[in-house]
Amino acid sequence: MNNPSITSDSRFGVESTPYSILLRMGKRELFLCRDHYKRLYRSNPIIECTAGVQPGHLQILLFRRWLLILSQTH
Repeated sequence: MNNPSITSDSRFGVESTPYSILLRMGKRELFLCRDHYKRLYRSNPIIECTAGVQPGHLQILLFRRWLLILSQTH
């Protein structure tokens, strides 16, 4: 069962924006927000995956604009 909610915390290490969404699906969390981070390297224009700020997090950058973070719940 999905429990959509809009969040204002910064536990993922990113700034909260009005466009951020946190979805919890069992033991997993999916956090979606606009990416405002200035990258010093050329990123893939479609999708790019990196390790997250905290252990166990996966960050996916979509179209150089949207940041999707997958993690376990606490």
